[in-house]
Amino acid sequence: MTAFKFLAYAALTATCLSVLHAEPHCPGNVDSLRLPMASRSRIIVPVKINHVGPFNFLLDTGAQATMVDPSLATELNLKIQGGADFGGVGFLKHASLAHVDLLEAGSKSVANTLVLVQDLDGFQAAGLNIQGVLGGNFLGHFTVLIDYAHHMLCLDDANRMQTEVKGEHIALATMPQMANEVPGTVPLIVPVRMPGSGIRPLLLKLDSGSNVTFIYDPDKCLALGLQKGARLQGNSADGVQRGFALLPPQDMQIGKHTLPLVPLVRLAVNGRDIPAHEVDGLLTTGLFRSVYISYADRFVVLEPW
Repeated sequence: MTAFKFLAYAALTATCLSVLHAEPHCPGNVDSLRLPMASRSRIIVPVKINHVGPFNFLLDTGAQATMVDPSLATELNLKIQGGADFGGVGFLKHASLAHVDLLEAGSKSVANTLVLVQDLDGFQAAGLNIQGVLGGNFLGHFTVLIDYAHHMLCLDDANRMQTEVKGEHIALATMPQMANEVPGTVPLIVPVRMPGSGIRPLLLKLDSGSNVTFIYDPDKCLALGLQKGARLQGNSADGVQRGFALLPPQDMQIGKHTLPLVPLVRLAVNGRDIPAHEVDGLLTTGLFRSVYISYADRFVVLEPW
């Protein structure tokens, strides 16, 4: 090997090693899941049920319970054990509950849990080829880091990430759970101020399953003049097409962060099928470069883009 070739080979090797060392990883050397993204904010997770799979599940911090499509529940012979109520944008429904012996995502698992058996027509209509939704009754067993910049999910069951995750700890609000609701974790509710609204802080559910920030009933929480916008049609998670409207973009203050001119969406019919105790809307996690969630200590760390 000539001296030139040796030097070129050494330079290439050094470059490759540098790239390898720069490979992103989870804080605290927690195992990472490299994930495809269906859109900027929607992440698909490979999930095994009772050692079978993997199946494509949508990662949804806004869902209190994990959902399974009826066709998959039949394929896995899941046994129905009662029912529960659950709601989404524009609907409130009753669904069947089934028992799962083991639910796995990457190296992490949760045993003996209940899942909702629910048609996922709305997600399919949106082009998401999924067979389930991974929700809070799985995620709540861990501290969670969603790293959108690197398409990476970190699940930590030993609290190793917390000392390495820097940023403001934003306390989550808590609302009472109603009878016959889906058994799961307490929703991740973030207090949000909109300086232009002039009324009060909004309580928005942190939602990785939504690709927009959604306001349920603007008349109750936004100032006059902010409720109107262009009309459009779309499918809710229950597969039903509903009318929606764009609202004027608003600056948002979340803890010490200010997010400029965040686009907002509302139902065309105010308050339709929204439970009386419900929060003001949904805060899409796609507004942030990374989202760290401590279910046990009830706070989040949000890093805007």
